[in-house]
Amino acid sequence: MTVLLLKSLHIVAMVAWMAGLFYLPRLFVYHTRQEIGSSADNLFKHMEDRLIKLIMRPAGIVTILAGSALVTMSGFSWGDTWLVAKLAGVAGMIAYHFSLERYVLLFALGWRGRDEKFFRILNEVPTVLLIWIVVWVIVKPFS
Repeated sequence: MTVLLLKSLHIVAMVAWMAGLFYLPRLFVYHTRQEIGSSADNLFKHMEDRLIKLIMRPAGIVTILAGSALVTMSGFSWGDTWLVAKLAGVAGMIAYHFSLERYVLLFALGWRGRDEKFFRILNEVPTVLLIWIVVWVIVKPFS
């Protein structure tokens, strides 16, 4: 029962985290169009800050903690090929998250060093990582 509750918590937190990872770059796309110091610029800064602090960080932390507990409680070996490959995807997701945190800070400082096309392309990264992670978890190749 505890493993099922942990698995549920892990999935719910992961969905919330992923929603933010998909949405924040879209905010950046529209934020790049705003004049620095305008009311719209300030609104985007507020939205980005709240999204990262109130949803994405907590959901990411819960995802990682619940996932770690699941590995330990389920008796998987941290050296299993499928798990190592999945964790490589998770590491990529964490790195992506931190890059978004950096962009939130830069936008808050008035930075406009990238155009909207860059953020449209950046927005595809979590999709690739999500596919990678799900395939390794469900299919467990080489296991």
